[in-house]
Amino acid sequence: MFTYAVVSWDKLLTNCLWNAAMSVKLTKSYIDRIDIGINDTFHWDSEVKGFGLRCTPKRKITFIVQGRVAGSNKEARITIGVFGVFTVDQARDAAREHLRTMRRGGDPRAIKRQDEAMKITLAQVCEQYVARPGKLKPRSISTIRRHVLTTFDDWKDKPVTAITEAMCKVRYQAILTKGLRGNRTQGSPGQANQAFSVLGALLNYAARQNKRSDGSPLIAHNPVSILKDERASLKPRTRRVIDPRIGAVWAALCEWRGEAISDDVASAVDYVRFLLSTGLRHSEAAPLCWDQVHLQDGYFRLEQTKNGNPVSMPLSTQAKALLAARPRISGSPYVFPSSVSGSHVKNPRSVWTKISEVAGNQLSAHDLRRSYTNVAMRQCRIEKFRVDLLTNHLTRDVTATHYLDTTNLQWLQPEAQMIGDYLDQQAAQASGHNVVPLRA
Repeated sequence: MFTYAVVSWDKLLTNCLWNAAMSVKLTKSYIDRIDIGINDTFHWDSEVKGFGLRCTPKRKITFIVQGRVAGSNKEARITIGVFGVFTVDQARDAAREHLRTMRRGGDPRAIKRQDEAMKITLAQVCEQYVARPGKLKPRSISTIRRHVLTTFDDWKDKPVTAITEAMCKVRYQAILTKGLRGNRTQGSPGQANQAFSVLGALLNYAARQNKRSDGSPLIAHNPVSILKDERASLKPRTRRVIDPRIGAVWAALCEWRGEAISDDVASAVDYVRFLLSTGLRHSEAAPLCWDQVHLQDGYFRLEQTKNGNPVSMPLSTQAKALLAARPRISGSPYVFPSSVSGSHVKNPRSVWTKISEVAGNQLSAHDLRRSYTNVAMRQCRIEKFRVDLLTNHLTRDVTATHYLDTTNLQWLQPEAQMIGDYLDQQAAQASGHNVVPLRA
């Protein structure tokens, strides 16, 4: 048995060496006569060294070329194409070109990858970038696609390597002075900055993922960087309900809730009340579902948050009473449903218009979040660390980040209650009541 194994191996080795060493001038008639083996067989051309073909047991015949890249130890085997698509003469000419490239120190495989990478468009990079699993939130994906499809609509089908510094400067200035669509009397500096932050990130991603034949990044210099010294400086937004009006705003919301003439109006008013009594973001409050609310235990659960950290938030008695009074609409999972949108409240303009008149300035959902933060820190004297947690901001505190359980904040119910009591107190004063609740 031992002898048989040695003989079999010798035969196999002999066949391989013969197969590698034998060469003939490859022609169509020769290829037509090739015998099919039980394994892949290789046939080498005697006219061009390194040119040959591979024949599979199913008689798939593919032209190949093999050689060494000058100046390196890399042995390159390149597939030219299938016999029938390529004639022998066409394949031989292609092999000569590949061999010339290798003699000059180039690797045809790397050059091919570079050629393919040089054609990748902005739209293709965008889809690759947003398709990475678990990297981006739906809202971020929507923003990125929006800018590629609108702000850079005339660039989306261009190769990313064709985007220049000059193009970036012209487009940025246009948005800065005339807005995204170029039809405004004043510019959109915020959108200009956001658009080119998106573009810069996409081009950096394209540079990392795609290489030139020498191994260098596809984009050696990001053209968006030319805007570093030209970007508009944006002041942080500070709009909120000013302190003297906070009571009037809360009182008006509570009054309108009692006067609501339809479920949609009541839902919109309650949504705005909930924003002011919790400091939530619109994206957290508007789609709130009943299965997230645990009234008996005094908290609600946020699974989808801006910072990606699910968290259980405490309810003040005011917020708890608001939710307890909310009717549950058959067939809708939402706490604040809307028959107009068919899902939940989106942007109740009529309520924002009325509440802005009471506040004395235009308000939005995020303005109420700032109002809540100011009440917490300025009026209730709650320390910033706790306010950060109540508003679900990422805290930079090392102990909190690495040791404190920040996924369950029911222990902050006393702080949430202080804010709710302050709103009631100010509302009572604004309404002229003689008796007002005192803060604990």
